[in-house]
Amino acid sequence: MTDPVFFVPSRRYSVGEVAGLTGATLADPKHSEIAISTIAAASSGGDGALVFVDGKRNAAPLKSLHAAAVLCTADVADLVPDGIAILVSPRPQQAFARIGRLLYPDAERPVGVSGETGISPFAHIDPTAHVEAGAVIEAGVVIGPNAAVGAGTVVSANAVIGRSTQIGRDCYVGPHSSIQYALVGNGVIIHAGARIGQDGFGFAGGARGPERIPQIGRVIIQDNVEIGANSTVDRGAMSDTIIGENTKIDNLVQIAHNVRIGRNCVIAGLSGISGSVVVGDNVMMGGGVGLADHLSIGSGAQLAARSGLMHDVPAGEVWAGFPAKPMKLAMREFALIRKMAIGKPKGGGSSD
Repeated sequence: MTDPVFFVPSRRYSVGEVAGLTGATLADPKHSEIAISTIAAASSGGDGALVFVDGKRNAAPLKSLHAAAVLCTADVADLVPDGIAILVSPRPQQAFARIGRLLYPDAERPVGVSGETGISPFAHIDPTAHVEAGAVIEAGVVIGPNAAVGAGTVVSANAVIGRSTQIGRDCYVGPHSSIQYALVGNGVIIHAGARIGQDGFGFAGGARGPERIPQIGRVIIQDNVEIGANSTVDRGAMSDTIIGENTKIDNLVQIAHNVRIGRNCVIAGLSGISGSVVVGDNVMMGGGVGLADHLSIGSGAQLAARSGLMHDVPAGEVWAGFPAKPMKLAMREFALIRKMAIGKPKGGGSSD
């Protein structure tokens, strides 16, 4: 069996074109005609490959780099081996991403499973649902009463769209995902296995044990949001769960009922956000962050991986640890604990 190639470059780009498209400075104009046919990590490179290196901390691969060209910061340009085109940029990763999207446009956005166009005869669509012309509905999809799917949206195999749910235009709904009690904007990507709009975890204690509190809110997902595979977004209890435009959510993230997340946030995998948390704009959360309920995270805050948040975080601050605290304080505590664990070196010589 031949090794399958899933993504093929759209065409070749010259180094000069890359410089023009990214605003990078070409160190040696003689290299402007070198051809770029693929992208690669600096640690692997390859013939015709464009790679990037961001700062001296990441410069180790330059010692043995084999590539056609490298996008890099000015402080490492002198470390690039001879014969490799040097493109100097203050933000080489962003420039690299732009060229990657041009080389591999099919990889920029997920596509359907079956390659079908239009509405599959093997989908079940309620007669009262509305699917705009130009939408793709693959085999096994179920769309409930009064639901709507906009033009250009792809609903992949075996996905479920619940009653009265509205999906905007140019969206992607991954295979085996489910969306219910939700209003979804335009350009939204929901990856495979995601669950949107199920009950929030609401129970009241009673003599007979936990008693369910009805969850009557919705999920509102604004434009250009991305939600990773097997992530969950609970619908609101009394108010709505809201995810602001252009926020990006990784795989295996739990977002509970009534949570409100602002615009342009980035939430890494395995994070969990408890009920009624309010997250401002441009917040970044590392992997495995946990937030207790009813907290407020200020705009521009950064939460380090595996942090456990028990208190509100002011805007623009960086917190870490468990329980989390401002980064400088957390680093001092880590250093003190390490010092206590190692202990003082034993003194004195042999007793023999």
